[in-house]
Amino acid sequence: MTSETIASPTGAARSGRVGSLALAAYAAPNFAFAALYFPVFVYLAPFYALERGVPLETLGLILLTARLLDAFTDPAMGALSDRWETRFGRRKIWLVAATPLVCLSVWMAMVPPEEVRGPEAWPYVAVWLTALTLSWTVALTPYFAWGGEIATDYAGRARATAWRESAMLIGTLGAAAAYQQAGGGGAGLEAIASLVVIATPVLVLIALIGAPEPRNRSRRRVSFAEGLAALRGNAPFRRLLAAYVLNGAANALPASLFLFYATGVLEAGNAEAGALLALYFLIAVLSAPLWSWAAARYSKHRPWCLSMLYNCAVFVFVPFLGAGDVWAFAVICALTGLAFGADIVLPPAMQADVVDVDTAESGEQRTGLYFAIWSVATKVSSALAAGVALWALGASGFQETGDNNTEALWTLTLLYAAAPIVLKLAAVAIVWRFPLTRDVQEALRRRIEAAG
Repeated sequence: MTSETIASPTGAARSGRVGSLALAAYAAPNFAFAALYFPVFVYLAPFYALERGVPLETLGLILLTARLLDAFTDPAMGALSDRWETRFGRRKIWLVAATPLVCLSVWMAMVPPEEVRGPEAWPYVAVWLTALTLSWTVALTPYFAWGGEIATDYAGRARATAWRESAMLIGTLGAAAAYQQAGGGGAGLEAIASLVVIATPVLVLIALIGAPEPRNRSRRRVSFAEGLAALRGNAPFRRLLAAYVLNGAANALPASLFLFYATGVLEAGNAEAGALLALYFLIAVLSAPLWSWAAARYSKHRPWCLSMLYNCAVFVFVPFLGAGDVWAFAVICALTGLAFGADIVLPPAMQADVVDVDTAESGEQRTGLYFAIWSVATKVSSALAAGVALWALGASGFQETGDNNTEALWTLTLLYAAAPIVLKLAAVAIVWRFPLTRDVQEALRRRIEAAG
């Protein structure tokens, strides 16, 4: 199973199906995790900079350091949760441990004492943002690994990711609504922190009670050298990782430039921009069952490729928009939201299938490690894409406030629309002939279950 050519035995393996109530219970905590994740990277830096006087350069360095810390802590947490077997299982125990840490760190980071002000406040910000990052890692790495294992049948994995990522999008919208309803700023952050502190224990408890933790299918433990060799030899993993990184960068570009494009090119107001973003996420949530249905009928990589091609076809029209074309852009947001639904449902389900290749070959089920590697790769590619885009936009002379010349606006449009098309087409080229089809995955599951 280490080459690009994988035999495709026929026969349907129907074991491993999980009901909708169990999947909904598993997905529930992701509402709270998303309600926490979104404001940290959107609202927190402006709050500390504008209301508490912490220098932007300092905040940027702290956030960058926290992101670099993930490159070490995510894989370490993934490996730990793979190998530390308790009588309560491998995954749930970490959610229990992380919940009080998440609640404490989010409250301290988002509702700082009044005396935390000025340039000297940076140690407080650094400590609690680092604590928040570490508590995320303890919670989310095993949580996503759990999602890769909760269903073992081919279509069921897409259903699991559809439930989980829909909860994520709803949580994101909920956090944005709570922030706006409270009037933004410190009051908005306190509203979000209250939501997270109340919701996290309740939703984690629902998951612990309502969702099963699957059996560990490891039949032996591999050494570091053996594990690294198996990782390198997993050709479907390498191919999917490359496509995932490219598509992640393609999604990060318009995400990081959305407000600049909406206000600078379309000349939309902040309220209109917020409504456009909400429309995009809403359509993604509503489309999740469609992509789950597609995964039940086709090999997952083909619907994903078609969704990326469709997204490119829609984005071709973006350069033709100008000032006042808000309604036309709303149509584009709705249409591309449909494609984003595929991005959140299908690739994570394909990741779980790729882990089966490693489990069958190495003898150890290392879902946590694999999902941690994908997490780090996604964060790095998104950060690089956003950083390069903002640098190029600044180099073009673009002004966040005030009038911009034609060159700056065209630079913004090309970065927002043209660059993602190129990246998505490259991702399609890589994954179009993905070797891990439905028949192959079902044969792998039979092999894994027969061995252990």
